[in-house]
Amino acid sequence: MFSIRFQRTVVVTRHARERMAEREVSDAMLLDVIDQGETRYRDSTHLWAFKEFPERNDNLLCAVVVLEDAVIVKTVMHHFSLM
Repeated sequence: MFSIRFQRTVVVTRHARERMAEREVSDAMLLDVIDQGETRYRDSTHLWAFKEFPERNDNLLCAVVVLEDAVIVKTVMHHFSLM
């Protein structure tokens, strides 16, 4: 996968892949979250990218991302809340 937004290759950790499988999140959905979702930065390289998918009943999908030489997806969450 490649992120247009961040102009980097997307690397998905084993943990994130497992969470994607548990939560029925496809590669296409994950890339949509990364490239089209809203973002909240913790610092210059760590952020949350999140997006609502109306066809899903589990609130926002969120990817916890580290920006280095690649976009590294650490985990994927559902039922995400900004509070």
